[in-house]
Amino acid sequence: MRKIIVSMTTSLDGFVEGPDREIDWHLVDDELHRYFNDWFRGMSAFISGRVTYELMASVWPTADADPDLPAPMREFAGIWREKPKIVFSRTLRSAGWNTEIRREVVAEEIRELKARPGGDMVLGGPDLAASFRALDLIDEYRLFVDPILLGRGRPLFSDFDRRTRLALAETRTFPHGVVMLRYERVRD
Repeated sequence: MRKIIVSMTTSLDGFVEGPDREIDWHLVDDELHRYFNDWFRGMSAFISGRVTYELMASVWPTADADPDLPAPMREFAGIWREKPKIVFSRTLRSAGWNTEIRREVVAEEIRELKARPGGDMVLGGPDLAASFRALDLIDEYRLFVDPILLGRGRPLFSDFDRRTRLALAETRTFPHGVVMLRYERVRD
């Protein structure tokens, strides 16, 4: 069965965005970008909410044509463009680049999607992650903790009233001090 893996960058104090939705503090060097490329290349789909999708669609469709970008970023443009994408949005009317729009998260539909053959799926966006978490649809969390304290902003995890057991499966430290923490969902 395919897994749904949440992938998020967070500050040490647990924020995914600054107070004005800024993400300019993310430390993605070439080594970390190569890690993302190698990992995402094996995924069967990107799953996101509208905001995350629009952010990605504003950069990646043509980034590989920019000779000033580092090679790992140009490589990711092709990976993103070609990979199937599922975006959850009630307002988005159309989307390009191999993207399917779904209006709401329906647990049974997601379980059916997970049961299909193919690679795991990576999920991005805190709101969508909260929706999937509430329905217990997340199998793994891959968090990239940046060495910064923001003090305020949008938290990675908002109010949630159910305890979720996780097991540490892997850690990795990148040169700029980013630490990847990979946790798997423990199911009884």
